[in-house]
Amino acid sequence: MFLAIVAKKSARALLIALTLVGLSQGACARIPYTTTVVHEDQRVAVMLQREITQAGYRHPVQISSQQVTAILRGFSLREQQRLPLRWFAEEAQPKKLFREDELQVLAPQLADALQKVGPEERVYFELFAPGMNPRYRRDVSGGWVAVHGRLLHLTIDYFHVQQPVTKSDPYDYNYPTPWTPENTYLLYFEPGRFYVTDPKTDRRGVDFLEFLKTVPSP
Repeated sequence: MFLAIVAKKSARALLIALTLVGLSQGACARIPYTTTVVHEDQRVAVMLQREITQAGYRHPVQISSQQVTAILRGFSLREQQRLPLRWFAEEAQPKKLFREDELQVLAPQLADALQKVGPEERVYFELFAPGMNPRYRRDVSGGWVAVHGRLLHLTIDYFHVQQPVTKSDPYDYNYPTPWTPENTYLLYFEPGRFYVTDPKTDRRGVDFLEFLKTVPSP
């Protein structure tokens, strides 16, 4: 009887362990993963990430650097807050998403990546600047873009967030330095008539084909 109890406990422990492993693998499997690094330097990094679920994007897309600049210039944002802070946040004007110097380094790389990305991939980017303590921290803005039908979707994960320069702790190399978790932002686009909701995905995006008709040719 003692052996039967031990065997039963061992089987239960094994089942719990296998369940935890399966859950952890399933959780990791839902995260898009990088397939190609298109460009990386001290100011900007652009890479292609494969979606886990079927995306069916309209990729690749032929779009010039000047056109990407015009689209990105129309975006602004504010950080999404919970009540009651949301009432105060809504009184503040949205902040311009990209400065002109950021557009100069980001737009050419995004235009290049959109010509290389596949229909099941998205284009992820990060913008870097010196942080408050440049030796250990840097200012990071990041997110991803994808084109679905006529709409260009933009998602922002970080907006001028202080992140560690290296993954290792400067005081103890045995422990990694984690990044700040992603934030949720409310995006806006001007002119607003071009910022519409995709009925298939229920996500908002820029009708870039119609918008670019209003942009003067360079």
